[in-house]
Parts: sequence; structure tokens; C-alpha cells
Amino acid sequence: MARKRRTEQEHQLALSDEAAAYIADALMQLALNFENAHHAQIRRHYEAIAPEPDADVRQLDLFRQPAPRDPG
Repeated sequence: MARKRRTEQEHQLALSDEAAAYIADALMQLALNFENAHHAQIRRHYEAIAPEPDADVRQLDLFRQPAPRDPG
């Protein structure tokens, strides 16, 4: 017996607006949770390697002046 191939229309499911909104909210919450966890990991990493505790490691300083040399 040959199997019937499904058409594209049979693969599409109809969702109510309420169900679609619920799914969108759940996906947004999942994305925010992932972003918060990822951001915390990056922040901890930079805090561990930062040479100066008050320096903002995210800021690229193109015009930093070299430290003055000791004449003595």
C-alpha cells in the first residue's frame, strides 16, 4: 500500500489569537531568561579579568594617554 504524501496545507495548523499570544509570551520569557543568564556570565567573566575595578570594560578608549614616565 502506498503512503499518501501530506500536502503543505495539511502541515499548517490553525491557532487562535489567544493561543498565538500565549506562545509569543512564553517565547519572549524564554528569550529574556536566556539573555539575563548570558549577560550575567559575561559580566562575571569581565569582572574576573578587568585590570581596574572601576573601569568600564565595554568602553573602547581610543584616546587614552600613556602613563607619565618617572624622570628619576
